[in-house]
Amino acid sequence: MANSSHNSGDNAGASHGHDHTPVPLQSGPVNNLSGTVSVPGDKSISHRSLLLGAIADGQTRITGLLEADDVMATANAMRGLGAKVEKVDDEWRVDGMGNGALLEPEAPLDFGNAGTGSRLCMGLVTGYDFPVKFIGDASLSSRPMGRVLNPLRETGLQVESAEGDRLPLTIHGAPLPVPITYRVPVASAQVKSAVLLAGLNIAGKTTVIEPVMTRDHTEKMLAGFGAEISIKTDDDGTRHITVTGQQPLQAQQVTVPGDPSSSSFAIVAGLIVPGSDITVKNVLLNPTRTGLFDTLVEMGADLTISNRRQSGGEDIGDIRVRSSNLRGVTVPAERAPSMIDEYPVLAVAASFAQGETHMQGLDELRVKECDRLAVTARALEANGVDCTEGEDDLKVRGGTVNGGGSVETHLDHRIAMSFLVMGMAAQEPVSVDDTVMINTSFREFVPLMKSLGADFN
Repeated sequence: MANSSHNSGDNAGASHGHDHTPVPLQSGPVNNLSGTVSVPGDKSISHRSLLLGAIADGQTRITGLLEADDVMATANAMRGLGAKVEKVDDEWRVDGMGNGALLEPEAPLDFGNAGTGSRLCMGLVTGYDFPVKFIGDASLSSRPMGRVLNPLRETGLQVESAEGDRLPLTIHGAPLPVPITYRVPVASAQVKSAVLLAGLNIAGKTTVIEPVMTRDHTEKMLAGFGAEISIKTDDDGTRHITVTGQQPLQAQQVTVPGDPSSSSFAIVAGLIVPGSDITVKNVLLNPTRTGLFDTLVEMGADLTISNRRQSGGEDIGDIRVRSSNLRGVTVPAERAPSMIDEYPVLAVAASFAQGETHMQGLDELRVKECDRLAVTARALEANGVDCTEGEDDLKVRGGTVNGGGSVETHLDHRIAMSFLVMGMAAQEPVSVDDTVMINTSFREFVPLMKSLGADFN
């Protein structure tokens, strides 16, 4: 068993080489899970700390950085743009170039599977009058980038891309880029962040209008690095976020809290495996990220948060869960932005809940690493769970879960982890066809779950 986790470690680079040998894994039922764990650093904050560190004056020092493939791809991209990025003992150090002082890269920036890193970096380099080529693996190259590129084009950005604004693509900032005011048509923290990052190197004021609030790490971190940023909220909740361009940023000490998306796997496992008692420490509790926790509590989860504190403008705490009898609920569409990555593992929790759980507003899932809505529904069906996939919703009718199925992950790390969790509480083991891509976000997943009592082979 230990061998399989070693394998995936050795293969960690495999998702960057754009082919790899699949590493299947089976998860069997267990009697209980117990223990206290810490999950790796938050992915969103890790990406942003590297990006802003690269354009700040001085040396930014980062502790708790997520050392997964996606974030390492962003670190390499910042090196390609001229910043010095290195790990010294437990700390990452970024010697910034200064705002407006990035260099033309000599080679394409390879983002592997990193959707967030690639899209935010497109924003970061938009204000520069030189070409930057973006490449990635097969999964990233299949994902459309138009939502991010369209507002950036309004600054004067030129784009040469594969069909449908897909990678590989080359962007070239205008000699005199213009600041824009952009109203985001769909809730997307990545689009918002890309436009704000572009505005940092464009003279004048760049504004993003956000009718539905999305995760606000970019705004918080920009303020922390000393950017000139203002946020106004209308009576109806619409936010106007304005950044003033061509102002200096100052290097910071950044402590990255634990990723709530990564913590969700241990938390759901603790709720559905009878007799379990698990604590996950140092979890980011930013209200734009806690939709899953709110939903689980509505479902009857025994979930308590202690040791609440603040670090770098972000709320953090320890989450304890004990196995619970869950019941079905309706999850409204407006909650989707605060839990968009957690629907696969919520669907697993719903499989064990009494009654029907109806998740609404899921159209965003169709443009993730795969069509995550369809892939989740097929994986539920493969394990005997009664569900109905709609155009933008999913109904799961829970109870006893037979398991025994084999899940096609479609190279989606969250599908793989979610259904390995299902296997811990199902009647029969659940198999997933590949686990190599788990390294893109959560390299420690297998050993961490085993430390709590998971049975993987």
